Amino acid sequence: MAGYSRLMEADEDGVIARQMQYRAELIDPTIAGAPGRIIKTTGDGMLVEFTSAGDAVRCALDIQTGMAERESATPEDRRIRYRIGINLGDVVITEDDIFGDEVNVAARLEQMAEPGGVCISDAVFHMIQSRIPEGFTDLGSQSVKNISRPIRVWQWTPQARVRFHDAQATARTQQIGFCITPDSVQLAHAEVGQGHAVFKSPNWLNHLEYDWSSQIHGPLLQDIARHNRLVRFDQRGNGLSDWDPPELSEAAMLQDMETVVQATGLDRFAIFSMSQGCAFAVRYAVKYPEKVTCIVMLGGYARGPLMRKSREQAAMHDASTNIIRLGWGDPNPAYRNMFTQSFIPDSSPAQKASFDELQRVACSPEVAAKLNDMNAQVDITELARKLTVPVLVMHSEGDKRVPMEEGRRLAALIPGARFVTLPGNNHVVMAGTPAYDLFVQEFHRFVGTHATNRDSPSEIPDSG
Repeated sequence: MAGYSRLMEADEDGVIARQMQYRAELIDPTIAGAPGRIIKTTGDGMLVEFTSAGDAVRCALDIQTGMAERESATPEDRRIRYRIGINLGDVVITEDDIFGDEVNVAARLEQMAEPGGVCISDAVFHMIQSRIPEGFTDLGSQSVKNISRPIRVWQWTPQARVRFHDAQATARTQQIGFCITPDSVQLAHAEVGQGHAVFKSPNWLNHLEYDWSSQIHGPLLQDIARHNRLVRFDQRGNGLSDWDPPELSEAAMLQDMETVVQATGLDRFAIFSMSQGCAFAVRYAVKYPEKVTCIVMLGGYARGPLMRKSREQAAMHDASTNIIRLGWGDPNPAYRNMFTQSFIPDSSPAQKASFDELQRVACSPEVAAKLNDMNAQVDITELARKLTVPVLVMHSEGDKRVPMEEGRRLAALIPGARFVTLPGNNHVVMAGTPAYDLFVQEFHRFVGTHATNRDSPSEIPDSG
């Protein structure tokens, strides 16, 4: 079950009752008719054995389709949705369990599947491709935890479930406006949703319209806007804002935040910041503590790569800047793939392609290189010590873009900051992963706790 912990926390009795009903009416009868054998169950899942790969896949598809129909009237953030992984191979059988490498692979495939989807190994796909009419998407070879060999993975999601449909529907209610900074740069800003105001600081990279259709940012924007008034803007040089600004600096970014806050009439608000956007959030909150209710940080740092006294990180920065200047605007994504791989290593080829395209449409090679240089020289060590607003710092334990030590250092510098470790290796949290579920849950709880009576009333959920 995807998001099991947050669902149980929000409505334990209701989830258990629905789960029992679905097992009695759909899941167990479908497995028995396949025929399949339930080996064991856990609180949020089960292990099932079949004698035929085709029977296993047919059973999985029927369960997922039936679940989508039964949960269609339930609010998106309260739906029970399953992930299913299927693998083929020999197993070690005991009286009441089965073991082996192939069982472990099936468990990893389940973790890769989108909520409501089915992931199968290449061996299973070749067994069933001529027998199952439903289409599967090739996710390519994937590195699987604790499995030395790469596994080629295929995924199916319900045909009736349009990917990110809810996010795109919310995007259509987004209101876009424009404002002019003191140095005559035109900025595009947008707001969507109702409730406690959340202001997103700029980060690498932004596009107010494309972000919604992105497989990377769309679901998270939807989850935040569902319960809050979300205000964002395209940083100078990005998206719908001016692409050729006279200055790119931390001071200019702070000025842009001030301009957008004034243009959108924000009074008291939370700040959501990612990566280098955390440094901008610190600068703003130190200058305007009376405006900021709290800050939520993801993958942030106090020191850029050139300020960490690491020869290796400095060399990597120089190499990345040269690559940007040489090939950022090329239709061939090879140059941008280096950044994509460092941001979201634990993602599918389709998700990587979506992030790569965002980088291409967000800004020019010249601006990307300047932003990369600016971010590398960030150092808000002393400012962080002056923060007086509540701060929640979250960071992935295996972050390949910004080492978790930098996130911990940032939290240590900020008086009273709370630190939460997220599982996984992605710099950006991806929908359908445990890291994403934990992040959304912690985000809503923290922002809701620090909302003030001066904000618009909102329903603050226990989880996303």
